[in-house]
Amino acid sequence: MKRFFKGLKGSYIALVLLFLYSPIAIMIILSFNEGKSRANWQGFSLKWYASLLDNSKLMDALEVTLIVAFAATLASVVLGTLGAIGIHACKKKYSTALINLSYLPMTMPDIVTGVSLMMMMVFINKYLFTLPRGMFTMILAHITFDTPYVLFSVLPKLRQMDPNTYEAALDLGCTPMEAITDVIIPEIKPGIITGALLALTMSLDDFVISYFTGGYVQNLSVVVYSAAKLGVTPDMYAMSTIMFVTVLTLLIVVNKRSTLESIS
Repeated sequence: MKRFFKGLKGSYIALVLLFLYSPIAIMIILSFNEGKSRANWQGFSLKWYASLLDNSKLMDALEVTLIVAFAATLASVVLGTLGAIGIHACKKKYSTALINLSYLPMTMPDIVTGVSLMMMMVFINKYLFTLPRGMFTMILAHITFDTPYVLFSVLPKLRQMDPNTYEAALDLGCTPMEAITDVIIPEIKPGIITGALLALTMSLDDFVISYFTGGYVQNLSVVVYSAAKLGVTPDMYAMSTIMFVTVLTLLIVVNKRSTLESIS
């Protein structure tokens, strides 16, 4: 009986994985198809990957995606790291409130975040100063949901530190800034790297928030979504495959780092 239930559980997991990942597998296979037909396999070819270089719209979207992702990640690393240090130094009742507030961007539905940010930008543009939606506003939007991932990756590292490390650095002649940059930052570096990788992954993968805050500027997710209305071409399969492999690699690296950090 135990063997039966064990086999049933394994079959259920296999069906779930098949349902989730078979569409991705089909997309990857079709990206190597010689012909444009999605119904017939006409031979292995890399021509759709080569044709990406001639697709100016996709290349422009890729450039936007990378610029936004790296800019938002860099800003999020700075804000998230400093925020984690500040929260860690607060009294417990204040730090608990700040941590709960910091969870909101991670738990709130993307559609709510995207619409609220768009409305805020419209308000600023109408009543305060000119802020047209474009790459800059998209970067700001990505920073809002990337920063908590850095913050919550750094906080556990701060809690693992000796609480007297900062005071000891000050006693030995460091200024407060030197104590942070020369003592605290090296100790929490693994958490910063993990948070940066998570932020980069989330930014590369985002569609909903980018759609509402980018205006005339489109990243890859938005371009692929727009193209789907008219019919997705095989070079879209190739680009989607590259994005999938990139995000998957980043996630594997993040999980591997988290596992090694927990062991150490």
